[in-house]
Amino acid sequence: MAAHETYFATTKQLRLYKAKQILHNVLVYGFLTLVGIFIVIPFLYMIIASFRNPTAFDQEDAFHMFVLFPNWWNDSLLQPNYTLDNYITVFTYRGASGHSINFGLYYANTLFVSAVSTIFTIATSVLAAFAFARCEFKGKNLLFTILLATMMIPGEMMVITNYQTVKIIGWENTYSALIFVHGVSVFYIFYLRQTFQQIPNELFLAAKVDGYGHFRYLWRVMIPIASPTILTIAILSLMGAWNAYVWPNLVASGTYKNAWMFGMKEGWSMWLVSNGLMNLFSNTDTGLDHQTVRIAGSVIVTAPLFLFFLIFRKYIMRGISRSGIKG
Repeated sequence: MAAHETYFATTKQLRLYKAKQILHNVLVYGFLTLVGIFIVIPFLYMIIASFRNPTAFDQEDAFHMFVLFPNWWNDSLLQPNYTLDNYITVFTYRGASGHSINFGLYYANTLFVSAVSTIFTIATSVLAAFAFARCEFKGKNLLFTILLATMMIPGEMMVITNYQTVKIIGWENTYSALIFVHGVSVFYIFYLRQTFQQIPNELFLAAKVDGYGHFRYLWRVMIPIASPTILTIAILSLMGAWNAYVWPNLVASGTYKNAWMFGMKEGWSMWLVSNGLMNLFSNTDTGLDHQTVRIAGSVIVTAPLFLFFLIFRKYIMRGISRSGIKG
């Protein structure tokens, strides 16, 4: 009898446990689904609105209407609700007052600055992290502590001093100001140093016995092992350079003053995609009054980073998991 009661008690507990697990999963996945919907809908609406008929969209906006999936045909305007004119305008617009959206130039500037600054950031981060992780020299810990202390200073406080430095050097409206000023990141050095310290020191000692120098050991051993972390730094640095607005708007809001040295035309704009579109779209003289054109510009700026992140997201997660907290 006792065994029979124990069996039913155990079965009841098991059913209760399964019911709690099911309820827990329903609540968790339900919450995650709601969060996902709130995150996805604005992006979905932005993409759809970028293909909308400008007149139809402005009418809906005037009446504060939110239409996520409008019909293909607009009966009141006798026009389709969807068009490619917004994207065509972004690339080909020429205003009567002389304003134009030279989006190809903005895109070229952004690609060049993002690529070169990312390479420079990786180089400085790898060399500095290797020095702090494996090399022994006087004052290493003190110097590293000072570097970490600079992370407590808000970046906005350094803008004025950096601008004065750029102005004294004569780097205003040049690629050098956009690339080299932020080419050293204390956070990336610290982040990569954590990964380097997880590599057994015995490998370093064995490499020295085999005649490897510091740079050869770094290139042949440490960089391949830490490649997920380095790729994560490259992705984050590229995203930061692509989204930069405040600093480029401060030091590169004019035209490239040394354009003649590289065979460029006079008046070569130094704007990046974010700065160029923001300045032109906020200027009423351009004649771009339609919200859909601005939305199309935002999609063009956002899409490359979004796709880039989707492709390399697993490497970011792998790099974060390898960085650890050893120190």
